Amino acid sequence: MKSGEELRKVIASRLSLARQQAGLSQAQAAKLLGVARPTISEIEAGRRRVAAEELVIFSDTYDVSVEWLSGKDAKHADEVRDRLQLAARNMAGMKSEDLDRVIALLTSLKPEVGE
Repeated sequence: MKSGEELRKVIASRLSLARQQAGLSQAQAAKLLGVARPTISEIEAGRRRVAAEELVIFSDTYDVSVEWLSGKDAKHADEVRDRLQLAARNMAGMKSEDLDRVIALLTSLKPEVGE
């Protein structure tokens, strides 16, 4: 079971990443959410807790699930894993031929064994 502090770090990290992936600055997100920009900064730094109602609003604004934002699937904050999860989610809606191109590109970037 995660500690409260670790859970807050996961949520903070995911909120920051989801905002960035949505193409929003902290100021833009604050305006959409009806809060002051420092509030977004405090939340993303893990210094302010997020109420359940706020998670729902963030989820709708950033187009991600509340479950993902809540960090239920994470034992600890891991930005690389979270970025991959968001990328996979975005790729799921791609046309088949576009997805094939992305997969081919990723495969070509795979390092050779021993590198």
